[in-house]
Amino acid sequence: MVEARRSWRLLAAALLVALLGQGVLAHDISEANRAAIEQLDGPHFIVFLYLGAKHMVTGIDHVLYLVGVVFFLYRLRDVVLYVSMFAIGHSISLIGGVLLGTGANPYIVDAIIGFSIVYKAFENLGGFAKLGITIDSRLAVFAFGLAHGLGLATKLMDLTVSRNGLLANLIGFNVGVEFGQVLVLVVVVFLLNLWRSAPSFEKGAFGANCVLFAAGLLLAGQQIAGYLAS
Repeated sequence: MVEARRSWRLLAAALLVALLGQGVLAHDISEANRAAIEQLDGPHFIVFLYLGAKHMVTGIDHVLYLVGVVFFLYRLRDVVLYVSMFAIGHSISLIGGVLLGTGANPYIVDAIIGFSIVYKAFENLGGFAKLGITIDSRLAVFAFGLAHGLGLATKLMDLTVSRNGLLANLIGFNVGVEFGQVLVLVVVVFLLNLWRSAPSFEKGAFGANCVLFAAGLLLAGQQIAGYLAS
């Protein structure tokens, strides 16, 4: 019991530090990267691949959602299936959103992404089952993938990106996002597998998902507050 409490309290502290460090800029692009992107003209696949990977690895909202998705997935094929549904969703809305100029209010999109973490944590806690609500988890992951991709597209459209080589650069950015996602998942799945073999996992899992739930609410609340202030 003591070990389980210590585990999720440490997780809570780590998430709090990460969230405070990120602030309301969960999806934002640094000023240095913004300036570099706006000076580019023509295809720069590698540059955009790097930016996509960096954005995924440092995006606390993306990482928290992925943690929630794979938290109770024990088989590799299930991890691949769910992550693929997420990847297909955000690839469609990212590339299609930028090419078609279909954006959205960044605060609203990021609030939805925050709520995606809340949703997944609530599902992991058995909330929907207790309410007698049945939702296809694969479709939910795909739908939230669309939301995450739209958030990425909205940020890219906020930049002055050259139309010359745009498709190649978008593909590079998306491939980078996928690469960053794989890096994150390797670490997350490895740590979860280690934890699952410990006696503290069953009780600690409840606390960890409560932390995910609270973190999602905090991220969503930050974005809603930003929207109201704007």
